[in-house]
Amino acid sequence: MNRPSTSKLYIEGRYNKYSRDLPQTIFYCPECKGHPRRRKNCDHCEGFGKLTRDSVQELIGWVASKEFGTRKNKFHGSGREDVDVRMLGTGRPFVFEVDNAKIHDVDLAELEAEINRRNDGRMAVRNLHYSEKARVAILKESKHAKEYEALVAVEGAFDADCIASQLNQRVTILQQTPNRVAHRRADLERERWIELLSVEKLDDVAGALDKDGNEIPAGRAVVRMRTAHGTYVKEVLSGESGRTSPNVGELLGAPCRCLELDVLAILGEEGGEVLEEPTFQSPFGGGLEG
Repeated sequence: MNRPSTSKLYIEGRYNKYSRDLPQTIFYCPECKGHPRRRKNCDHCEGFGKLTRDSVQELIGWVASKEFGTRKNKFHGSGREDVDVRMLGTGRPFVFEVDNAKIHDVDLAELEAEINRRNDGRMAVRNLHYSEKARVAILKESKHAKEYEALVAVEGAFDADCIASQLNQRVTILQQTPNRVAHRRADLERERWIELLSVEKLDDVAGALDKDGNEIPAGRAVVRMRTAHGTYVKEVLSGESGRTSPNVGELLGAPCRCLELDVLAILGEEGGEVLEEPTFQSPFGGGLEG
């Protein structure tokens, strides 16, 4: 049966992100917004219109657009990680919305293989299947705890053994909206929870500087933790001058800051289980909307 040219297709799956310079969706320049005319004279992005070369959305879309015969698409993720945060484990759920598709019999297994082939080492998708519009709201509205692993610099001596009694204990924290997102989030104090799973001390390293530019003895540690939905993890690690308390720096007894952060797993809302793959898969054509 011929489908109307205005049909929409919904493709669900999961993505992994292995690069620390890759946003989930198109990262338009905040000054020119990527507008074709305004970006020509934009000093902020130097005419590029974006702040990154590409995104998960684009890397999927560039392959999918050829297969479906359209460049129009939207990306709906179940939350998002920062540009410099890797998404590991079984990946983050998403729905890729294809608008005005001209071709409707695309083999998604072949599409998945081609996306992964072209982006080897940067990102990957898995379990692509046709879905339906209702899944977009479900993904966006569902609350999920997360499991993270962070490499942190600790400014001063610390003993990881001293917090052994606090491991695997749920701690309630109060978190003020971080300064880095205050321009787009209401400045509120939110109650969240964290669970420290492990703290592994690494060899001491140098590099941290005080306000006068003098080197501070710094150690490194790998911190593994689970957090409630909506927790700003980098600030849980640093405390952001008291805007998040208690924080990992307080628990270690020495100021610390996040060097690298990875998402290891998307969990259920209460953090007790890894979010499983969806059991529902729409039959062919079920994801079409006329």
